[in-house]
Amino acid sequence: MQHNIPVETLGPLGRAMAGAVEQCVHCGFCLPACPTYTVLQQEMDSPRGRIILMKSVLEGEIQLDEALLYIDRCLGCLGCVTACPSGVPYGDLVTPFRAYAQERRQRPLAERAMHQLVQETLPRPGLFRLAAQTGRLARPLQGFLPGRLGSLLELLPQDLPHSQPLPALYPAQGPRRARVALLSGCVQQVLRPEINWATLRVLSHNGVEVVVPPTQGCCGALAIHTGEMEAARHLAVNNLQAFPADIDAVITNAAGCGSGLHEYPLLFKGAPQEEQAQEFAARVQDISVFLETLGVLQPPPLPEPLQLAYHDACHLAHAQGVTAPPRSLLGRIPNLTLLAIPEGELCCGSAGTYNLEQPETARQLGDRKARHILSTGAQGVATGNIGCLVQLRHHLGAAGNGLPVWHTVEILDQAYTHGM
Repeated sequence: MQHNIPVETLGPLGRAMAGAVEQCVHCGFCLPACPTYTVLQQEMDSPRGRIILMKSVLEGEIQLDEALLYIDRCLGCLGCVTACPSGVPYGDLVTPFRAYAQERRQRPLAERAMHQLVQETLPRPGLFRLAAQTGRLARPLQGFLPGRLGSLLELLPQDLPHSQPLPALYPAQGPRRARVALLSGCVQQVLRPEINWATLRVLSHNGVEVVVPPTQGCCGALAIHTGEMEAARHLAVNNLQAFPADIDAVITNAAGCGSGLHEYPLLFKGAPQEEQAQEFAARVQDISVFLETLGVLQPPPLPEPLQLAYHDACHLAHAQGVTAPPRSLLGRIPNLTLLAIPEGELCCGSAGTYNLEQPETARQLGDRKARHILSTGAQGVATGNIGCLVQLRHHLGAAGNGLPVWHTVEILDQAYTHGM
């Protein structure tokens, strides 16, 4: 696609944006891979349509406000990247464009307040726990609150688990095979702290020593994906300094966080930290990738047979290209049968803060995903992202089915624990 984008005025990311536009040939392969196009059936709600809109804004042909409705409805799931035969790096366009838009847009007061609440609260586990506890008390008022705030309360669990602080060092069992550092995450620490503990136990059982850097903070993924680039850079600088050099890998167990860490080189394009960001991102591995590469010890059988559906988190499958390792790990567990979910490549509607900011589209996608999961006859669901876990649990419950939803590493931990 030819363009007249003023690359020089867009800063270091301008060339990446223009390059993504150039590679799009309007073939339409992205349409059926796009969740919003699937449910809304609008050309401008497809990746192809959004590329045209972003190009038109950058070239001054249309006003930013004319495009924002459709750009905001993009989940950023990158399903289009997996489907694209031309290899269009859609993320290299939509992420910088959202930063461009964030500096220029005028949000209504209520929307601005909600955006600020999410940006300030979710990256801080202590503050998020306090907000979640307050939100549970406000649940009876849910029907009287504005749509987005009501959606936030709706997604909160009935009971919050107790805080489970992590140690600075978790030793390996037996001969040490590797030494890694764990990104502990933000929301996950509050809503499902057991995922981190399961990660520590599984790594330790496989001879891996785990460091949990005490000065680490939010990965910045939520800020990156909503255009808050300066906030994201501030968080990234802290993590570049917090993680030690004498490790074999930086381990993530949340797909969105892993994707965010891999975007650090994009954050620092043309900046002094670019090389450091590239080296750091190269060491980042999802827990499933690391274990599959390391070679896990054979898990014992589960005590009872389990029919398990596996849900691909978008920022694991599409952003990081990780689909086989989680299935391979689960497939090694005796007494476990892995089931495929129809339309498994489509997003569940979580997508970071999407289910808070675009609740109606997220609801349609969540309901659709829940129906497909239930059609498999599974006894439970495994996934690799806390946002997906919350979304799936909510929509399965709304469908009248309390099907349990676990993280992949929790299933592996159950097998090791029950077999000991």
